[in-house]
Amino acid sequence: MIKEIESLVNIIFDDVVSFRNIIHKYPELSYKEEKTSKFICSILDKNKINYKKNIAGFGVIAMIKGQDPGVRVIGLRADMDALPIQEENDVSYKSVHDGVMHACGHDVHSSILLGTAIIVNKLKNNLKGTIKFIFQPAEEKLPGGASLMIENGVLENPKVNKMIALHVYPEMEVGNIGFKSGQYMAACDDLKFVINGKGGHAALPEKTKNPIIVASELILNTRKKVSEINTKTQYILEYGDFRSFGASNVIPEKSYVEGTLRTINEEFRNKVHIILLDEVKKIEKKYKVSCDFEIIKGYPSLINNPDVTKKCINLSYDILNKKNVHKLPIRMASEDFSFFSQSCPSSFFRIGVSNTSKGINSLVHTSNFDIDQESIRIGLNLMSYFAFEL
Repeated sequence: MIKEIESLVNIIFDDVVSFRNIIHKYPELSYKEEKTSKFICSILDKNKINYKKNIAGFGVIAMIKGQDPGVRVIGLRADMDALPIQEENDVSYKSVHDGVMHACGHDVHSSILLGTAIIVNKLKNNLKGTIKFIFQPAEEKLPGGASLMIENGVLENPKVNKMIALHVYPEMEVGNIGFKSGQYMAACDDLKFVINGKGGHAALPEKTKNPIIVASELILNTRKKVSEINTKTQYILEYGDFRSFGASNVIPEKSYVEGTLRTINEEFRNKVHIILLDEVKKIEKKYKVSCDFEIIKGYPSLINNPDVTKKCINLSYDILNKKNVHKLPIRMASEDFSFFSQSCPSSFFRIGVSNTSKGINSLVHTSNFDIDQESIRIGLNLMSYFAFEL
């Protein structure tokens, strides 16, 4: 199958690059991917591939059945939402929407999955089982499109046996890919604090309760207490937003703090939640203020099934040199593919997209992120081969 797949990849490569450029040029934020979804459906229509649309918002599920449709059902997933970032690249496919950009490669993922569907459809006489192509909305925003699509039955009728997804990886040069068997990505929680103090003139501190002081102490105390837990478990507790609207001589009424908690151990995660709640109570009592505190529980940890991942690695050796297939470390970022990984045996792998010699090396979630388009070719070959051989 490798030669047949490679031949078709070469034929459709320019088309798939154009898919990527179109999706990149017209990005849409989470839960607003209406035009992206319509574009994906138009390509599926053109290639006479059956699909269902408007799943969990603007999600699309395409399905191709081969011989013995029930003998194996493989799900291939791509996300398709963009980020609220102003693009600074000077390219023909630069985002036309101010403040919105495909800075995490979801345009690449969707385009590769579209191309894979085209290839599988052309070679479906050689296919055993069924392939579901899942174009997922809203990976970037809680509760996450993956959980919503699962609730809407994306893994049923027919029941999916294995799930696969790829993700761009600018830390790696084009031509390389990476896998991590077992636990790979962290669980995440959003933290929100509102300190309700008492405002007034800065020259009369005895008549005020300064929420800035309270919030600052709360940040330091929570970080210190969590660091004292006797554990070797990796975690991240960081605060990235601190706002309070006073002036040099005006103590504000409130302070607003937001942070993130990333963990890879569920027991440790729960311990931190308890510590955070306890520190809020202590600070309220000490300063006689109230604190509105919310833990928004986010995505669970992403766990790659060892057997599925091993099979993907071995299949990758048929396409790439072994030296170009790497073992990845645990990553403290989060990804809502984790909901799929907790629902059926899955593997989520990385594909190198940078090219330092061309100056293409910006990280994801930055205004200059871009890819070497040759990474699309590798993604097409891998995903198509997995569809037939996994």
